[in-house]
Amino acid sequence: MNLSVCKLIANLAFGLFAGLFLILTVEPVFAQSSEDAPCTFRLGVVPQFEQRRLTAVWEPLANAISLKTTCKVKLHGSNSIPEFEEEFKAGLFDIAYMNPYHAVMAHDAQGYEPIVRSDESRLKGILVVRKDDPIQSITDLHGKEVAFPSPNALGASLLMRTELAELHGVRVVPKYVSTHSSTYIHVVKNLVAAGGGVARTLREQPDKIKDALRILYTTSEVFAHPIVVHPRLAPELREGIQTTLLELAEGSPELFESIPMKRPTASNFADYEGLSAMGLEAYVE
Repeated sequence: MNLSVCKLIANLAFGLFAGLFLILTVEPVFAQSSEDAPCTFRLGVVPQFEQRRLTAVWEPLANAISLKTTCKVKLHGSNSIPEFEEEFKAGLFDIAYMNPYHAVMAHDAQGYEPIVRSDESRLKGILVVRKDDPIQSITDLHGKEVAFPSPNALGASLLMRTELAELHGVRVVPKYVSTHSSTYIHVVKNLVAAGGGVARTLREQPDKIKDALRILYTTSEVFAHPIVVHPRLAPELREGIQTTLLELAEGSPELFESIPMKRPTASNFADYEGLSAMGLEAYVE
């Protein structure tokens, strides 16, 4: 075999080896687009529901994101809304789903940025009383005990307490009972004069609860809960997650229906910064 043929064979062998080496060692760009980008994302979700239901709703979406991004998305369960708040303030989550005022708090504390929200739904609080209760006006609640899921649940508590006090001069005595369902039960059992919630969680209650209640007052509307990401994720990672969520919403809308997030659309902090001017911080606990 002459020298030129040997060189040709050697060059071809080296090229094949180099190509194989690249195939085996180069990770997907999305997963490794930043030296600091984790291969596992921690997903936090505000605990609107009890833990089993929360897992049933969110694990399919977390798994779908994992499949499309090649990075594992692990669902982190918070035991309560106050615990969830402490966790996002500490930057525990890479991705999180939270109420609109939580988005403001998270942005101020850690720089979390909204990336997706509903293009259809708006959040507003409702105040319910027993259907057979003689209370006909929110002014009748002045000085009375009213149940709320938690201090900083936006529609059900924070926005409600702010509007009652600042717009109507009605000061109530809050009783925080952990969940929306517990709020409605407290009202039905006459343990409190009224309770704060949102229309969706009221619709989801058993008929015997829904049928015993009536809506006394409804707050103003704001954009609904966003999905946010921590700024430690590189810009290309944040954009990749946003694109992935929107593609999943287009191809598998059922993954978002039970959150619920109807017609997901791109979002940013400008959608929520107006909440900072509403005086809600005076009622944050």
